[in-house]
Amino acid sequence: MFNLKPEAMKLAINLPKPQVYYLKLPALLLFVLTLITSCNTEDTYLDENADLQRTIVEVLDSYGSESEGSDNESTQSRMNRPTFRTLNVALARTGLAGTVSSNRLTVFAPTDAAFEKYGLNQRNIVSTLGVETLRSILLYHAVAGTVFSGDLPSNGFVATLNGASVEVNVGSSVTINDATVVIADIEARNGVIHAIDDVLFPPTQNLVELASSFDPEFSVLLAAAIKAELAATLANDGPFTVFAPTNQAFMNLLGVNTVQEAIDAVNGLAPEDLAPILLYHVVPGRVFSTDLSSGPVETLNGSFDLDLETLTIDGNAMLVPSLLNVQATNGVIHVINSVLIP
Repeated sequence: MFNLKPEAMKLAINLPKPQVYYLKLPALLLFVLTLITSCNTEDTYLDENADLQRTIVEVLDSYGSESEGSDNESTQSRMNRPTFRTLNVALARTGLAGTVSSNRLTVFAPTDAAFEKYGLNQRNIVSTLGVETLRSILLYHAVAGTVFSGDLPSNGFVATLNGASVEVNVGSSVTINDATVVIADIEARNGVIHAIDDVLFPPTQNLVELASSFDPEFSVLLAAAIKAELAATLANDGPFTVFAPTNQAFMNLLGVNTVQEAIDAVNGLAPEDLAPILLYHVVPGRVFSTDLSSGPVETLNGSFDLDLETLTIDGNAMLVPSLLNVQATNGVIHVINSVLIP
């Protein structure tokens, strides 16, 4: 088995037998065992870190491959692994695959089963939604930078590449809007993936359109914005955060009994009288309830005082808890029950 030179053979023969069999053989076995263990450790390391050599798109694609997964993974486990074929097709068809592959991102990745809830799959997703709408939806699933599950806020909002934000809640499970994270922290060379069980849909209406969709709840506010010549600004510019008084709030202020009477009263005012009042309800930027703290809040016309313990503004107007953080394409609405007077 071994090609020993004659001198080595003589040396071996002349050694005491206990040394040959009780010292040399265990040493050889120990060497072999160490070699095997080190090889297994290296194989495991390479298996666990294989995704770090691939981009986000490549990692997503690997979940659809039957050859993927470790040797120790059971057949049932492989069958239960989510797939992302629809997402990958959508990224490719919208021209976003390169963006997702070349930038450091965090992707909330809907599984194929998540898309199927809406009758969407890799064959019909583009024809059903259209490229522009689909592109907007996909950008709503991506966050700049690498954000692992442990870095997510326990209760807050995270801005996406769409411009709008997703709401994150961490409890017994992690939810993104109404979707639950089913696999967290799938690492890739250029970021991290969190697989989710639902599709995230971004806001599609600007602030004015959103307020109008609640018709007639904010019809007086909208009439005031039009009269003050601010409606176009609130629709097209921003982002803004609007503390929006209800129709009843205007009726109480104006001392009238109907919405139409309130609208008539507002239309009877001069734009220069209305504008300062409305601007006192508008804060620059997207400011969610989790971003607020008690104290002065700067508006486009001075500052009001916020008390989060009582949810009141200037000691009078109250925030409506069930109608906070209503997102528009260009901002956020928080509903209040009184008109603020600067």
